[in-house]
Amino acid sequence: MLSQTFRHGLRAVLQRHHGARTLSARSLPQQQDEYTAEPAYPPIQELSFRAKKAREAAQWHEKIRQLSSVEEKLLEINMPKYYGYKAHMISDGKVPYNALPLAQYATRTHFMEGQLPEGYGKLETDAKVLLEAMRGELEDVLEFELGGYSHPELSDESLTAQQREELLTSSLLRALNRVLVNGLSGQHSHLAELEQDFDPRHEAFWFVGGMPPPSLVRKIKEGVEWQKPYADDPFDRKFQYVGQPYLALRHKHPLGPVAGDDLATLDYRKDNVEIPVFKYDPISLGYHTEQRYATTIPGFWPGDQHEFGLVSFQRRSHAQIRHTYCAVDDLQEALHAQAIFSSYAWLFGQACYQGFSTFNDLTYPLTTQTITTDGKNWSFYVYQLNTTLVHSDQPEQNPRYNRCWGTQELQLYDHIDEATGKIHGLNDQVLLHLLSFYANAPKSPQSVDLKPYLCKTETRVANIIDEKRRIFMEQNYKYRVSNRPRHRPDPELYLWEKIYKVDNNTRPMEPKRRPFELHQNMYRRRLDEHAPKYIPRQVRPDGPKSKPRFEATYYPSVRR
Repeated sequence: MLSQTFRHGLRAVLQRHHGARTLSARSLPQQQDEYTAEPAYPPIQELSFRAKKAREAAQWHEKIRQLSSVEEKLLEINMPKYYGYKAHMISDGKVPYNALPLAQYATRTHFMEGQLPEGYGKLETDAKVLLEAMRGELEDVLEFELGGYSHPELSDESLTAQQREELLTSSLLRALNRVLVNGLSGQHSHLAELEQDFDPRHEAFWFVGGMPPPSLVRKIKEGVEWQKPYADDPFDRKFQYVGQPYLALRHKHPLGPVAGDDLATLDYRKDNVEIPVFKYDPISLGYHTEQRYATTIPGFWPGDQHEFGLVSFQRRSHAQIRHTYCAVDDLQEALHAQAIFSSYAWLFGQACYQGFSTFNDLTYPLTTQTITTDGKNWSFYVYQLNTTLVHSDQPEQNPRYNRCWGTQELQLYDHIDEATGKIHGLNDQVLLHLLSFYANAPKSPQSVDLKPYLCKTETRVANIIDEKRRIFMEQNYKYRVSNRPRHRPDPELYLWEKIYKVDNNTRPMEPKRRPFELHQNMYRRRLDEHAPKYIPRQVRPDGPKSKPRFEATYYPSVRR
């Protein structure tokens, strides 16, 4: 039985509460159009595991698209992995056997061998006139660099064949570039506006979908009952390209598209174009994996005005040692694969600096020209980037594809007379291709928004007004890009721990402090999951006992 006092108190409380609700309801304005002619239902979402993961991925991709600056987008790619991604390393120093199908599949490229685009016919016609005017200067440079000049650095007997070739080729290309720019800039004004990069850093990171999962991932899924049906689902492989060309030329305007101004028409199913399907582990070809941060650098920092590539000269010194790991002579295919990877990576980096990413596709094409040479043998390529979507199920659903045109290997000359230093059998076709690449003028885009996914006021971190946020973002971005070794080793399950703690419980009384003992997967740790930096009392802005006690963090976030 409730006491009389308690019942009176409860009745008073209920009356006050009821009166407040009545007063609140009467004070609200009457809602208009409470009913609609057609019912509006929320979308019905599929609740399966695959659909859930697809929605989470789509939300992350949309967040990347809405971020303000270039550095924030590139840093957000690294946010899910505190210790970096386990990526397949692609480089210009080694091209495994039969790498061309993987290069085409991983970059979604249709390759046309033995030809350059039709538009280069007119450029070569004009180049014939230029060649006759510059023939003497070009022959003098070639004879001096290849036969008349004794390079002092080549006297070092400890140099390998690869190093000797790279030193000689680098010197030749610098001299040729100087002559071509000086001789052609009078008639082609864009050459006077070029930015020249010697031995630049070209890196690109992207996701490739539709490939089989690693054996460890499949084994883990098979060990969990509810994940067994998903054990063989395609897996997004991470590709990291790291290259260093001899020379790269950049301009403030992009090259015009070679073919297909309207990206919607680039449908390889409609054009009956087939891209090789590579459904194997890249490790089977010889591409090793490395735990590292995702880095995308086209040879310069964000904010440079000359942000579009004109020509890049790639190394081919790997041909010197190719016979040591490849018994079949497939050098021509290796050169094609190298050109596809290097061209895609350079254009991909330029696209990321315009606000696009591996998850947010281009709205206009980008084009570049690539030359692979050792001084005597030359290969010429033209690459047009139409799409960057090759992740998840995009290899089957994305109608766009990239295009690459490439010539066969061409010899610049037959031989050089050692006694006189004269060059014999000069191939004019090589010089015509070279002059055409330099004479191809970039164009200022008309009515095209080059940076549709970037904030108009904060295109890069340097434009951020808030000093603390600007410093935080710049330091974090450049630290991830540097890929310096950490001051602490990555978490690892040592062999003795696996034997005495995992496989055999022989140390039950030992304190459980290691991540695997606490059932923690350290590789799921995010980049922002760390202790904030402590602010000593003596330097706190509002006194020793004031707050905050820790420095604020400014990781990428969408700002409305």
